[in-house]
Amino acid sequence: MTRIAQEDLVDSLAQAFQFISHQHPPDFVRALRRALATETHAPARAAIEQLLVNSRLAALGRRPVCQDTGVGQVFLRVGCGVQFFRRDGAQPWGLQAVADEGVRRAYRDPVNPLRATMVDDPLGRRRNTRDNTPAAVHCEIVEGEALEVLVVAKGGGGDVKARFATLEPSDSVADWAIAQLPGMGAGWCPPGTLGIGIGGTPEQAMLLAKLSLFDPIDMDLLRSRGAQGVEEALRLEVYQRANALGIGAQGLGGTSTVLDVKLRTAPCHAATIPVALIPNCAATRYVRFMLDGNGPARIDEPPPSLWDGIPDRFDLPDAERVNLDHLSADTVRQWRIGQTLLLSGRVLTARDAAHKRLVDLLARGAALPVDLRGRVVYYVGPVDAVGDEAVGPAGPTTATRMDRFVEPLMAQAGLLAMIGKAERGSDAIAAIARHGGAYLSATGGAAYLLSRAIQSARLLAFEDLGMEAIYEFELVDFPVTVAVDSRGRTIHSFIQTRAASQRQAPP
Repeated sequence: MTRIAQEDLVDSLAQAFQFISHQHPPDFVRALRRALATETHAPARAAIEQLLVNSRLAALGRRPVCQDTGVGQVFLRVGCGVQFFRRDGAQPWGLQAVADEGVRRAYRDPVNPLRATMVDDPLGRRRNTRDNTPAAVHCEIVEGEALEVLVVAKGGGGDVKARFATLEPSDSVADWAIAQLPGMGAGWCPPGTLGIGIGGTPEQAMLLAKLSLFDPIDMDLLRSRGAQGVEEALRLEVYQRANALGIGAQGLGGTSTVLDVKLRTAPCHAATIPVALIPNCAATRYVRFMLDGNGPARIDEPPPSLWDGIPDRFDLPDAERVNLDHLSADTVRQWRIGQTLLLSGRVLTARDAAHKRLVDLLARGAALPVDLRGRVVYYVGPVDAVGDEAVGPAGPTTATRMDRFVEPLMAQAGLLAMIGKAERGSDAIAAIARHGGAYLSATGGAAYLLSRAIQSARLLAFEDLGMEAIYEFELVDFPVTVAVDSRGRTIHSFIQTRAASQRQAPP
């Protein structure tokens, strides 16, 4: 019998969530480096370089790699010979309460505060719980006398793109998986890993897909020795076909959309093939540990050599420098998709809630609390600042959520351009073209790097919205790619059209 103090599990969980907020798994960093070595498309190379620099800076600064610090997910494998107790002699907590306390401590850590994501009452007020609880807890009772724990912080960009289908036995799983990718867009912040779960019941297939994401990245070894068995053959086929689509890093084109394809299977009903697909984004965050009753876990940090040769700053020597304080419509009309820019000067911030308030004010004919004429808005909800930071990690959020607001803000308020991540919908693109504006793509998953280009932050409106309030940031050399230009041409649309035409091509 192994007796494990629940206080040790709480301490270990808090330590683990803090650790993964700023540390990428080593196999992911090595896979990114291999992707960079083979990538020739300039916008994609720039995106991967930013991800690598961000990884190094986050590890050194012990600050989050992404502003979306994720849903706390805890997977427990509890040996039958494990007995939980509390050192104070009180009745043991349930495992949900233990996990929640670990998440609470990690996300409220004053040295490295993490952004609270969870809302309760999902169909009602959607009030933020303020401490990122509750955790998502999965528990399996297994043989033995040890406690195995997998701790994951999964952001919205990846999980929101999850797909599920019940195929017929004669259907091709590879064809189905490849058909999903263009519709998933770039909101999951590629390059990353695709997890596929096959078999079981619907909920089992989804869990298989999720768990597969945390198996070691070994696609380079699989490619060098060749597939052995049908599961490895499927992994290799989906990997090759996915990268042949040309979606690329951040959806900007290129050869590295997928770093690996992972797969787990389970027996299923004879009449069906349940199949699930879940991507892991460029903010891949997880760690495993074991408890044996001898105190909290010890989590070892990767060696600094993991980032050898990666600089501590990002530069685009061929980029056009843009002064936002003197930005004109004529300048914006000269930008072309795929062009890289370094932005300096003042930019406004706003996300979903602030956009809705602004548009509601316009609909009532009321004055706006900020003047948007000729301005650029950054879709961002940063982590709280610490020390001498102007803001905490501040990467872009998915732009499509703001699509419905583009027309009124450009037509009635004079908004000139926007910064976010991933593609825009057809209505938003049409509005941008109609008003001669632009949409600029910042690198999702490079939040700490991007925050270092923000020199100051000033609250302007809607303070009650917290991280969704409207701020004015002062930028210096903030890197972006022109994703939609004033003619309505979009780099993401071009890539998705090409992907759709190729998705049935043989590997």
